Amino acid sequence: MPIYIHERDDWPKFRWHERPIGHRLAAVRHRQGRLIGQMETLGFPLRAEAVLATLTEDVLKSSEIEGEILDRIQVRSSIARRLGLDIGGLTVSERNVEGVVEMMLDATQKFAEPLTEERLFAWHAALFPTGRSGMTRIVVGAWRDDASGPMQVVSGPLGRARIHYEAPAARRLEKEMADFLKWFETQDALDPVLKAALAHLWFVTIHPFDDGNGRIARAIADMSLARSEQSPRRFYSMSAQIRTTRKAYYDILEATQKGDLDITAWLDWFLDCLDQAIAGAEQTLASVLRKARFWEAIRDHSLNQRQRDMINRLLDGFEGRLTTSKWAMLTRSSQDTALRDITDLVGRGILERDPGGGRSTAYSLAESGEA
Repeated sequence: MPIYIHERDDWPKFRWHERPIGHRLAAVRHRQGRLIGQMETLGFPLRAEAVLATLTEDVLKSSEIEGEILDRIQVRSSIARRLGLDIGGLTVSERNVEGVVEMMLDATQKFAEPLTEERLFAWHAALFPTGRSGMTRIVVGAWRDDASGPMQVVSGPLGRARIHYEAPAARRLEKEMADFLKWFETQDALDPVLKAALAHLWFVTIHPFDDGNGRIARAIADMSLARSEQSPRRFYSMSAQIRTTRKAYYDILEATQKGDLDITAWLDWFLDCLDQAIAGAEQTLASVLRKARFWEAIRDHSLNQRQRDMINRLLDGFEGRLTTSKWAMLTRSSQDTALRDITDLVGRGILERDPGGGRSTAYSLAESGEA
């Protein structure tokens, strides 16, 4: 008796209950359209800032789902550089950061281009530029070969590991992926949002690579969502929403992959996740508008580049406490210069000292942003 859906005779003939899914899809599509309309009323600088914030969050959270923590400043700088946005103080990014950004931007900015085997191999190679996943050498830019055994998703300590899922054998991958790619590029009546949900599930069920399958599956879903909007501009992040409910994400995947090809529950979960992601875009918009209002409030102040760069870092969500030492390190300046910059901003009412003092004095943006 089959355990996993790819072992069933009717694989991959997915099915679902049309009426409840249709109602959910209509509601999500309405909310999606309203968000896009709202964002389009913004001026170009604010739209660009919203896209930058969204893509940064998407890259960070998609990696976090897999347990990899990337540097926010490096991710933001890499995206800005590739989109040609002038944010000042661009930071050199590590190879692994550049690879994730390259894949995500290729999927969303070039959404209309066909998804091919070669393109997937390029994405995979970008994710693993050293040919290793952690300390383990893996097959890069090619389908897995199962040389070290079947591809399994497991959890728990060695000796007591629990197998959540076992993917199709490597010998099946050529045909499985050819069928998937042909379906993905076929023009049919399926709504692109539902296609995003189905593509995500189908790809991650095939699990064609040694590693990176989840991130690539989410990039494919984002690509289909971009097609649903016919726009490369991203104003919401599915990965950020999935990250907040990571356990539920893995639970619904496991339940669906051990099911009977009725994927109604998966589609319902995906649409709910998308609905929440769109709702979360309101926070991104609020942050962008707050940043614009802050700079408008201090527009008459003449600031040096170090001060402008550090204010932007604070507005973008600076992690930890800002001290003179951190200022000096991030701006590559001396402690004396950092102290002068900070003292000047405190005097103008742009920065304020946090409660406390002494050697550990820290600073935050003043609430008003006005002198």
